[in-house]
Order: sequence, then C-alpha cells, then structure tokens
Amino acid sequence: MPEPTPIPIEQLQFAMPPTYPTVEAERRYRKERLAAALRLFGRHGFEEGVSGHFTVRDPEFRDCFWANPFGMSFRHVTVSDLLLVNSGGQVVEGRHHVNQAAFALHAQIHAARPDVVAVAHSHSTYGRALASLGELLEPITQDVCAFYEDHALFDAYTGVVVDEAEARRIAAALGPHKAVILRNHGLLTVGDSVDAAAWWFLAMERSCQVQLTAKAAGKPVRIDHGDALRTREQLGSDLVAWINYQPLFQQISREEPDLFG
Repeated sequence: MPEPTPIPIEQLQFAMPPTYPTVEAERRYRKERLAAALRLFGRHGFEEGVSGHFTVRDPEFRDCFWANPFGMSFRHVTVSDLLLVNSGGQVVEGRHHVNQAAFALHAQIHAARPDVVAVAHSHSTYGRALASLGELLEPITQDVCAFYEDHALFDAYTGVVVDEAEARRIAAALGPHKAVILRNHGLLTVGDSVDAAAWWFLAMERSCQVQLTAKAAGKPVRIDHGDALRTREQLGSDLVAWINYQPLFQQISREEPDLFG
C-alpha cells in the first residue's frame, strides 16, 4: 500500500476574521458576535444583577455603539434585543433602557481609543478578588504573558462610575493597553473585535483565578522578563485572541441558535 499523500496546506481549512460586502453585513456580524459573547458571559457566571456591559462600535456610525439592554439577563439576549446608543448615552434604536453608568465609561474609552471596536466589563468573581488587592497580573504562566506589560491598574475607587470625568480617568489609565484592572471593582478589556475583547476578558478572569490560587498555595515562580515579552508577542495580538475565541463561538451558536433572532 503506498504512503498516504499529504494534503496541500492551501486546501486545509483555517478560520480567519471575515471581510464584508456591505456595511449592513458587517453590522449584522458585529451584532451577532455581541449577542453570542453576552450569552457566553452569562454561562461563565459573569453577571451580578444588572452589572456588566459589553459594547461594539457601529461600522457606519462610528460614534454610536451597540450595547446590551439594561436589566436583561446576558443568557437571554438576542440580536434583536441589542440597543444602538449614541455617544451622549441616548438610545437611537431599540426597545429598552441602557445602563447609563456603564455607558458613561464605555463612551469615554471608545472616544479615547478609535482603534477599539469592542469593550467588555463585568463583575466577575476572580477579577473582583484580584482587584480588591490592587495588584497587576504577574507572569507566572504562559497564558498570562499575553497581558505582560499590556494591562494597567486604575488605582482608585470612588463609587459607581456615573460622570464623564471619572470615566476619562479610567480611559487614561487603560492607555494603549488591552485591559485594565479597576481597583475594588473588576476587569475591563478591549479589542479590535467583539471576539478579541471577549477572549481577553475570559483569559484575564482565568489568569486572576490562577494567580490567586498559586499564591494561596505557595510562592509562584515568575517567567523571565525577556521570555514573558517574547511570549506576549506570540500570544498577545487581537488576531490570536480572535482565533482562540472561535471554539467558544461555535459552542454557543450551535447550542443556542435562538440568540440570532
């Protein structure tokens, strides 16, 4: 029997971020990904009452953003439930209220970072635990190196973010990074797609869990600075985040297809 013939690489399938024939197609795509990400956040227990919010920039009206409805469970959100909100926090499309405190924060981040398409924030358990310590993530595992010198700490707490000045300070603390730890509050991540922002949040929450667990067990061994930087170059791009996120999107879209309604 002859040796099996290798299949040419160009004939093998590998998912990459899509291109769009129209702005309407891109808008629909972003909304579908947002609804799916919210469902996944619900599955992972990232809801805490009405806290938590996720926004994605509209591809045509770049000062408007699609957001989750205030008071609706992440696990029930569908594409048709999403709100389009302008930079002033006014709903211009949709049937529900928007979380004004949440949107004040997201609007300032979107304004400060034109490169950011999506912003995710939630009161996740391990994110809040690490935030209560006022600590950054340390390079103690391969995965956390994606955040090495690419996340920040907002080292203040003044209550619920309700005014533009406080939101601007948080946006300034985020700077050019992919994530910020809000002391005594939680985590916030950004990306050039919903998929990237969602993956960074999921990965950051898990990294918080690992750091807290490792320190409770003993003294973690830190990865060398140079090795951590090289690992970040390999794992820390929004494209790598998008690729990592695809199995999760496949799960939620196949198991809960009603989200596209």
